[in-house]
Amino acid sequence: VMKTLGSFLVVELMRQGKTPQQACQEAIERITKKYNFKKFQVGYLAINKKGEVGSYAIQPGFTYSLYVNNENKTVVSDYFVR
Repeated sequence: VMKTLGSFLVVELMRQGKTPQQACQEAIERITKKYNFKKFQVGYLAINKKGEVGSYAIQPGFTYSLYVNNENKTVVSDYFVR
């Protein structure tokens, strides 16, 4: 993850106007084009100033918890490998 500077990319893409979901997905897609991604998992989770949340991972199984309307909910992230 450190080699790709993906978190920086996610923030930069959101600064350019992409949603958190679009930014996370683009960062993961760049990793999958450059590395043999089948041997590892990377997932990104982002939130912007409006409170919009997005996430994307290489493999299935990336989850996070979100507190909305006085309730905790577990969210399963979209992922690249189908």
